[in-house]
Amino acid sequence: MRIAWVLVTVIVAVVLQVTLARFTVGGRWVFDLVLVGVVYAALLWGPVAGMLAGTIGGLLQDWLATTLGGGLAKTLVGFAAGVVGTQFVLVRPRARMIVVAGATVVHRLLIVGLLAIIDSSQQPTWHWSGVPWAAILAETVINSVAGLIAFQASEALPGAVARGRMSRRSSLSRRNW
Repeated sequence: MRIAWVLVTVIVAVVLQVTLARFTVGGRWVFDLVLVGVVYAALLWGPVAGMLAGTIGGLLQDWLATTLGGGLAKTLVGFAAGVVGTQFVLVRPRARMIVVAGATVVHRLLIVGLLAIIDSSQQPTWHWSGVPWAAILAETVINSVAGLIAFQASEALPGAVARGRMSRRSSLSRRNW
């Protein structure tokens, strides 16, 4: 049953990423909702679920965007976020945002490192292109806010559904006393 929820989480994240990616302003707003979904799964269901979500989400994103390295980086980050989630009690939104922010920075550094290794194997001279810290900061802020929204929505949704069911009942069936 948990695997089904992990798959649903990854599919929703990939669909949102593909849908919202076209609304970025000239490539200046970078966000990775698949990574947010991976961290979400890792914090809710543990390191194995984070690793599974990272593998599936990263490979889907690599396939759709024709890039390299996202599957491996998301798998490692998903596992690490799951381990952090099992070692610490992360029930406050601020703590979850910090995990999403840290996962975003680690993920982007892994991608930059993997691409540098792949690029150096194709060229005879090794050249380090540097780390785009401004882009990483912008992505971290956007991913952290998206993670906050995802966690808050998942906590508020069951209560809203129950309140909606109670309001649809007839007044005679409710206990008002």
